[in-house]
Amino acid sequence: MKVRIDDSCTACGLCVETCPEVFRMGDEIAEVIVEQVPPQFEDAAQQAADECPVEAIEVE
Repeated sequence: MKVRIDDSCTACGLCVETCPEVFRMGDEIAEVIVEQVPPQFEDAAQQAADECPVEAIEVE
């Protein structure tokens, strides 16, 4: 599984709270810190994408 954050991110921090192993806050928006989401964090990364208020997280 791979995730990406697009430019519509509002830096609310929800993804970082939900899955800090995959996301962190950058200077302007949230950032993905892993190239491939480890299997043990896939559910949390998917939850972050599902709960993103602006749907800025894309899951592949």
